[in-house]
Amino acid sequence: MAIVEWLKENIELSFSRSGGPGGQNVNKVNTKVTARVHIESMDILSDAQKEMVKNKLNTRINEEGELVISVSDTRSQLKNREIALIRMTSLISGSLHVPKKRKKTRPSRAAREKRLDNKRKISEKKNRRSSVDY
Repeated sequence: MAIVEWLKENIELSFSRSGGPGGQNVNKVNTKVTARVHIESMDILSDAQKEMVKNKLNTRINEEGELVISVSDTRSQLKNREIALIRMTSLISGSLHVPKKRKKTRPSRAAREKRLDNKRKISEKKNRRSSVDY
């Protein structure tokens, strides 16, 4: 089961009034969406993956171990729900990404010569700026 489907079934959503523009709508409709998910309850992730999520998203996880996201981008509650789900999915998926190890390489001979030639040209340019005796 993919993360998106799991989140759709297990995400906790709460709604509140949103700030910003909206006219009378702002005072009547709860358009702000707050999405919460317990990291430990995510049975689709292994223990190692849960630790990766906790480590990478530690600033977004509260004391109860919940990943919390608030969205009030649009005036529509439905669109804000969709945005919250997308953001939650991308955050969790992004935290599970392991960057590739960098292979150590040395600059090629041509690259070294190009760098030194550029240094020489800049040095000559600066030397030409020096004062000339008449």
